[in-house]
Amino acid sequence: MFAGCGGMSAGFLAANSIMPAYRLAMAVDIDDLAMRTYEANLGLKPSALDLHKFAKRQAGIVEQIRKSRSSEDSPWVLIGCAPCQGFSSHRNAHGHSDSRNSLFVTFARIAAAAKPDAIIVENVPEVITDQYWPVMAEARRILSRAGYHTVLTAHDMSEFGVPQQRYRAVMIAMRRPFTMPRGFLSAEKRRTVRQAIGALPEIEAGEVCSTDSMHFTAGHRPSTIETIMAVPKDGGRRPSDVGPDCLRRAADRQGRSAYDDVYGRLWWDRPAITITGHARNPASGRYVHPTQHRGLSVREAALLQGFPIQWRFSGGLGPAFMQVGNAVPPTFAAFLAVHMIGELMGAAVEKLDDQVDITRSVGPSFSRLIPALKAGHRHLHPQSA
Repeated sequence: MFAGCGGMSAGFLAANSIMPAYRLAMAVDIDDLAMRTYEANLGLKPSALDLHKFAKRQAGIVEQIRKSRSSEDSPWVLIGCAPCQGFSSHRNAHGHSDSRNSLFVTFARIAAAAKPDAIIVENVPEVITDQYWPVMAEARRILSRAGYHTVLTAHDMSEFGVPQQRYRAVMIAMRRPFTMPRGFLSAEKRRTVRQAIGALPEIEAGEVCSTDSMHFTAGHRPSTIETIMAVPKDGGRRPSDVGPDCLRRAADRQGRSAYDDVYGRLWWDRPAITITGHARNPASGRYVHPTQHRGLSVREAALLQGFPIQWRFSGGLGPAFMQVGNAVPPTFAAFLAVHMIGELMGAAVEKLDDQVDITRSVGPSFSRLIPALKAGHRHLHPQSA
């Protein structure tokens, strides 16, 4: 549910190369372009359903799920990645009034009624902050009343092989004790920008690569190109006297440099920063190519998100970047899928893996914790939360 362009589904199908375990039975979304991308790459046409309609009565959606399954005796997994914009720190003025927040609870009600063997939720880490904790707590109460154990954690996706520092909350629910996935890569072994996109052909801003139609960028104004050319290569930061006047005015008001990452370059030998739906724009953050004088291409953003190199996205530049930025990284999803094979097919563990469970809000903001998390001075578990 909330299938988007198929990042989570792509990862689960990738696990079949190790053990043929998963079949995509049903996908649900309301974004037409994302659904086209999903069908074109995964071969399943998503159902265009507004899950708000099932908030009070879940029988209709449960019946559709039942009909989509090939066997009611097979174990099955229900995944829900509700639209993250309602929780994002960039949109938090909406708070509980944002109707997308209620989709989190609606999904929990559907899951409780459908009774899958495992439930997986992925979302932005703002769901574990003060403003949204009541939504998360209510979803967990619903699942608990339905007989599910739940464990909630937060991870940096780069620990799982995604070439990007991307913090996400992950919740798993099962009706028996289980263990949670844990990151396995130390900081010095994480995949880098060079490893992800270094082999792609060079292109100019606005150019479409002759061998890959997804390898194209926004066309930049001459002033933008001039600004980018002044930024040192390989992780460089925009000089304080370079760029639009609005940045200098902001610096004057604050008495120090402002928006330091704007027009910044990615480092070749580090993971990228979080790839968002706005990563096509160099003015949105550190989204300039390490050495070429342009912003990221669709293909580069997709590879940094962990999509297969053959993936195609419907719509133009803007819709493609939004699909990429909103997706669950397939690389992480594949690791999660393999982990869940062990939980579903293996012997039950004796005790729930609740030592890592986040049981209360981490405070007013997740973003304020990130510097300490990156430096290794803090870990997200009940004692630190």
